[in-house]
Amino acid sequence: MNKKEEKIRLEKLRLKEMCCYEEEYASLPYICGIDEVGRGPLAGPVVAAAVILPKDVEILYLNDSKKVSEKKRNLLYDEICEKAVAFGIGIVGPAKIDEINILQATYEAMRQAIDKLSVRPDILLNDAVTIPGVDIKQVPIIKGDGKSVSIAAASILAKVTRDRMMIEYDAIIPGYDFASNKGYGTKKHIEGLKELGKSPIHRETFIKKFV
Repeated sequence: MNKKEEKIRLEKLRLKEMCCYEEEYASLPYICGIDEVGRGPLAGPVVAAAVILPKDVEILYLNDSKKVSEKKRNLLYDEICEKAVAFGIGIVGPAKIDEINILQATYEAMRQAIDKLSVRPDILLNDAVTIPGVDIKQVPIIKGDGKSVSIAAASILAKVTRDRMMIEYDAIIPGYDFASNKGYGTKKHIEGLKELGKSPIHRETFIKKFV
């Protein structure tokens, strides 16, 4: 076995370990992973994804989006969209985040993502949270994006969707380095805030100490 074959063998073993929750609920037809990205940034939306993968699907190098390079995330995004039984994206913008707070906005984005699925899930595997107002069985899993392939897939879709949005915002709202920082409070972002003031996509409740 050469190095490439050994690498793939080890990757398949890792993926098998990440399917323990999917195996536990294998009797259910549609297992849906839920994850979000964007709770902490000073600007931009919070984005959630819901993903139902086929049983026994194999997507090599699928992992928590934070552990995957940007190039690999984009490739995985395409593969997940191609192979998924169904997926949905929920987006809640800065004004709503300011109105209802980031936790409630996160729940709302998750509910939106579930509602956009083309099939109804039998169970939701959530990254750490229990979503209010959802009448589907939920299993909150701490650090679930590293323990469930379904949640990992959701984390990839949410991350890539939000990152692409922030890159687009950077092109029309220059001065805050959104393409690089994705709305997080980096030095260049804070400098932009102090020089230019808030932009239309800033979360007013998050930037009070800077402007």
